[in-house]
Amino acid sequence: MPTDPKAPPTDLAKGSNQFALALWQQMPVGNLAISPASIAIPLTITWGGAKGTTAAQLQQLLHLPAGPQDVTLGRWGNLAKSLVDGSRKVTLKIANRLYGEKTYEIDTTYFTIARHTFDVWIEPVDFINEAEAVRGKINTWVAEQTEQRIKDLIPPRSLSPATKLVLVNAIYFLGDWATPFEKSQTQPRDFWVNGATKTQVPTMLARRNFKYATGNGASLIELPYKGDQLAMYLFVPDAKDGLATLEKNLEPTLRALQPKLADKDVLLTLPTFTIDPPDPLKLDQALQKLGMTDAFDPTKADFTGLANPKDPNQKLFISAVIHKAFVKVDEKGTEAAAATAIGAPGGGPPPKATELHVDHPFLFAIVDKPTGLIMFLGRVVEPKN
Repeated sequence: MPTDPKAPPTDLAKGSNQFALALWQQMPVGNLAISPASIAIPLTITWGGAKGTTAAQLQQLLHLPAGPQDVTLGRWGNLAKSLVDGSRKVTLKIANRLYGEKTYEIDTTYFTIARHTFDVWIEPVDFINEAEAVRGKINTWVAEQTEQRIKDLIPPRSLSPATKLVLVNAIYFLGDWATPFEKSQTQPRDFWVNGATKTQVPTMLARRNFKYATGNGASLIELPYKGDQLAMYLFVPDAKDGLATLEKNLEPTLRALQPKLADKDVLLTLPTFTIDPPDPLKLDQALQKLGMTDAFDPTKADFTGLANPKDPNQKLFISAVIHKAFVKVDEKGTEAAAATAIGAPGGGPPPKATELHVDHPFLFAIVDKPTGLIMFLGRVVEPKN
């Protein structure tokens, strides 16, 4: 039975999260952040113009529900719009756009659906004669959409006269903690880079009630953002060199710990960090390893729902999926949110808090709490600001 278009989009969030955890296993080492949800959004838009095996592979990759494509597109579109709702008390901007060779006539029905559901333009451009100019055009648009945080998304000579379709994604996030860290408590503390080399990095400190769980060789703690619509979850392996094991078992660890989250008095130390990579990620190989193969093959790709050229040798196919994410974590918060009091038994010495010292490589996820959707997934092996 097709999914009710008005039903809560938790099924879409669950599918996107499955995609997120699978994609993460294909990511390179080092400090890194991605937004699997915002990667899923433009891929879903593309799926709306796919047919046959191409569509089936994308549907399986993204764990999209069965039923008419336009219904799923509409529900995902509503979910995407809710994430960037201006009433939310965080800054979250997602830049998605499809650029297609202008000699292809975009199907008007598809264009209307994509524009209506995702407010996304499918822009015709001249790859054949002006590939580098198109690259500059795309990069300028992305920078404008992300408050100049995401620049040079598409590297030089990434596009060519043979390019037929480019799927572009960039994301910018900045959120204030519901309860900020006291800046006076931040000081240099030890951090074990790559779990092996000790160095000193600026580290925040707070003691208060957090939602916290432990088990499976790791700790999980929730840090809500202002408005309590999004939260950062830290996954901290027990062992200083335990990150690789945690990443390998991320899905079962998340499944085991998330239901156990409960309020606990925790003394937390956490490095400040910024993830702002100079170079974007090309996701082509990762997506192909996960089964999205036909979309990249000019002889097999079927995007005839998007454009159907008369010459079968000129079919649209995806030539690049490029992604870049920016994440900044520091003490910042608002004064109004800083006056939270936690009740404690009166008399006698204060009870000993559970201590969580994030002093070695860890993972983080920024999650949309109403749906459970993983917006960002990241890794810190060496805190940098």
